[in-house]
Amino acid sequence: MDNRLIIALDYVLPLEARRMVETLGTAVGFYKVGQIMLANGGLAFCKELKDKYDKRVFLDLKLFDIASTVENSVRALCDLQIDLLTVHGDPYVVEAAVKGRKNSATKILAITILTSLDRKDLDMALYRNGDLQTLVTRRAELAFEAGADGVVSSPQEVSLIRQLKHGKSRLIVTPGIRPSNTNKNDQKRTLSPKKAIQNGADYLVIGRAITQSPDPLSSVEGIIQTLPD
Repeated sequence: MDNRLIIALDYVLPLEARRMVETLGTAVGFYKVGQIMLANGGLAFCKELKDKYDKRVFLDLKLFDIASTVENSVRALCDLQIDLLTVHGDPYVVEAAVKGRKNSATKILAITILTSLDRKDLDMALYRNGDLQTLVTRRAELAFEAGADGVVSSPQEVSLIRQLKHGKSRLIVTPGIRPSNTNKNDQKRTLSPKKAIQNGADYLVIGRAITQSPDPLSSVEGIIQTLPD
């Protein structure tokens, strides 16, 4: 087991996710649950992952709303004793999430810019001018100043974030991880697991390369073998 590896359980039904957890057994100790499963008992499944399977849980909801709604939502979600929770990286959102978290052990992660986006996408969304890496690092810096325990960024920006004032002491979680010979799918800013860790990532989020593999357990073991100490 290498807890730097987080497997994304992007299933509609908990039943499907449960089968994958049981297939991977003790080889994986950390799982991500997102919005896809939410309407079908995703929050209850997070509790099941903690209580029945003794796994760590990354709840990826990317919360974004007025401050009071974010604060109260985070307060309620922290009752699940999840390990990591995502909110959008706007400073007021992060501040509200940290306030809602109170003394819970749940870590608040700020989304910088989704790994499925590039500069063209940002133009269409009316983002300010500037190269994407500069925008990501600036959003990370603002999130840290607002109290975020860490950020979510593509592996291509990790080394830049580590150079920030708070970058050495905060968590960096990286989706957009693609082992060799796997499809990028809808991700645009990707790197291999080994390179992401070398760049300074704390956690790697990997989904389809594992969950759609004909042999998920062997795929996990193969990835772990490539990771530097």
